[in-house]
Amino acid sequence: MTLVDTSRMQGEPIYKYMTVCPLTIGRAEPLEHAKKAMIEKSIRHLPVLDGGAVVGVVSERDVETVLALAGKSSAKVTVEDAMTKEPYVVAADAKLARVASDMARHKYGCAIVLERGAVAGVFTTVDALKVLAKILEAETEPTSAR
Repeated sequence: MTLVDTSRMQGEPIYKYMTVCPLTIGRAEPLEHAKKAMIEKSIRHLPVLDGGAVVGVVSERDVETVLALAGKSSAKVTVEDAMTKEPYVVAADAKLARVASDMARHKYGCAIVLERGAVAGVFTTVDALKVLAKILEAETEPTSAR
């Protein structure tokens, strides 16, 4: 087995590994709208905006939990009721190693990636696992296959 040089990948900007996120949601929107959008787009995290600024993130788990607790009155529940305030936000040029390290240390499920003040994407634990799989696959490739 040959070890792959991961130093290049560690210094790469996070935007190369994020999930591009053309979808956000407003804090006052009904939580049911977030649920519908997540199902339609097959995503698990939605950045929450207020006047164009990121004010939170809502996850699929947040949505399901809050809607289950709300029961019949779920039509009155807003995204703000379920969102995590002050999400982990990084610049698009933040280094992969730093973002992954911060996420692991603080147990964040995702990082909201901003470019020029606007949401460019989301780097999730699934994205991090894809990077890990790429590294591990490269380490197990026979030398002649490289």
